[in-house]
Amino acid sequence: MFCLLRVLSQRRLLEDTRQRENQVATRIQSWFRACKVRAYLSHLHKKAIIIQKTWRGFTARARVRQMVKAAYFIMKMNFYEEMAVRIQRRWRGFFQRKYIHNFYARKSYLQGVAAKNDLLRRELDELKKLQRRERDCLAMVKEQEAKVYQAQRLHHLISTKQCPGVFNSPFRQAPHEMELLLRQVKYQVPTRLAPRGRARPQGIPSPTALSFPGNLGSPWTKTSRTCCSRPVLSPITTKKQQVMTVKVWTMTDRWSVNVLIRFF
Repeated sequence: MFCLLRVLSQRRLLEDTRQRENQVATRIQSWFRACKVRAYLSHLHKKAIIIQKTWRGFTARARVRQMVKAAYFIMKMNFYEEMAVRIQRRWRGFFQRKYIHNFYARKSYLQGVAAKNDLLRRELDELKKLQRRERDCLAMVKEQEAKVYQAQRLHHLISTKQCPGVFNSPFRQAPHEMELLLRQVKYQVPTRLAPRGRARPQGIPSPTALSFPGNLGSPWTKTSRTCCSRPVLSPITTKKQQVMTVKVWTMTDRWSVNVLIRFF
């Protein structure tokens, strides 16, 4: 009986020991399997990282290669376009200058225009001078006509042997210009058909004629004035018909018009 109990206790102890050993073995196996699985998963993770890294590097390099190729293509196209624009610009400039807007023809044309402008300016300056000269000549002729007309109207103031005229003062060393003009012209009776401002002159002194021929002495035989002396006037005689030619230069120096003024 005692032996049976001892045997049963021993069997129970052995069963407990076996169960503990079984649990320990299970724990060791689970740990080992866990370590093995974790190592395998770590290995797979590392290999997956390597694969991803390789793939990502490959795809990135391919993408960068495509980008570089596209950028190179764009740069090449831009370069070609710029070169094409330069060639077109040079060709169009050459074509325009050669056939449409010839530079040398335009330059010669502008030089011709400048020369023509200079010539025209010189001709206009000469024309201006000739017109001014013509106006001055016409003004001189009108002034001389006015003097002649005034002399004709004042012919009664001419000096005589008995009485000196208004313009022949004894205090003058030489006779007045109007006195000389009165000696040259002939009195003209005013008419209603010829207005006063439009009366034509009838005489003018000759530019080469002597003013008062004869010796310069006192015309008076007896006078109380001994400090003053004046020239002797020539006697009043009938004058022949005198013709004065006044040359009036027109707008050009190539030809002229002779204006004949007759005096009686």
